[in-house]
Amino acid sequence: MNILFCGDVVGRSGRDILIQQLPKLKAQLDLDFIIVNGENAAHGFGINKSICQDFFKVGVDIITTGNHIWDQRDVMSYIGTEPRLLRPANYPEGAPGKGYGIYQDRRGRKLLVINAMGRLFMESLDDPFAAVDTILKSHSLGGTVQAAMVDFHAEATSEKMAMGHFCDGRVSFVVGTHSHIPTADAQILPKGTAYQTDAGMCGDYNSVIGMDKDVPLHKFIRKTPTDRMSPALGDGTLCGVFVQTDDATGRAVHIEPVRLGARLINTIPIMDENNHRAN
Repeated sequence: MNILFCGDVVGRSGRDILIQQLPKLKAQLDLDFIIVNGENAAHGFGINKSICQDFFKVGVDIITTGNHIWDQRDVMSYIGTEPRLLRPANYPEGAPGKGYGIYQDRRGRKLLVINAMGRLFMESLDDPFAAVDTILKSHSLGGTVQAAMVDFHAEATSEKMAMGHFCDGRVSFVVGTHSHIPTADAQILPKGTAYQTDAGMCGDYNSVIGMDKDVPLHKFIRKTPTDRMSPALGDGTLCGVFVQTDDATGRAVHIEPVRLGARLINTIPIMDENNHRAN
């Protein structure tokens, strides 16, 4: 199974580069699933129904989120009607929507997607490790599902790495979001789970994590009240992770960063004539 996960979409620059590049990437990488973290897509804060529908039209299969999930008013009612939009699974019982789902590709293969949120330096939610564990106890990799992934939306790299090892051998891959900067540690853990600490963002990298530079610079330097931050509006870069899995076991056979756009060094997996990752 060929899966593309794209990191946090930030504002219009992130939306534009995603919508522009996804159809080409889907064909070029023979993608079976496209998962996108969209929690900063609506002017940097949250996501709404209209943006979700725009993403679905260009081939996005599942949208994950994080701590900004409730920033847009219409999400509270929309998320309960759209199973392809997830919020972190460790929100308290009774929160709208769901934190995981099982999705089917064109060949009938099933993918389990879990969205969870960390607690270190973040809003205090329920235990993400317990939430993920409860879900995985009901869904066996290579059994009830052919692949499984966790989007762990967290601030601390230590907590993200702990989640990767906690899930090793139980899911196909764990990818971190929230930090907006792609990390260089793509790897396959000892029991077969692919891992990267942060996928990076889809947005303008001539910025402070996707936001126009003036307001955060003022805040850091002067420590006085500022205007609300807004996304940078320059040309965007799409950042994400490409993962190939084995259908029989659900384990990862390859993980590779994807960077495509204006500022960062571009890198895209090269496929052979059989639509497998070329060695």
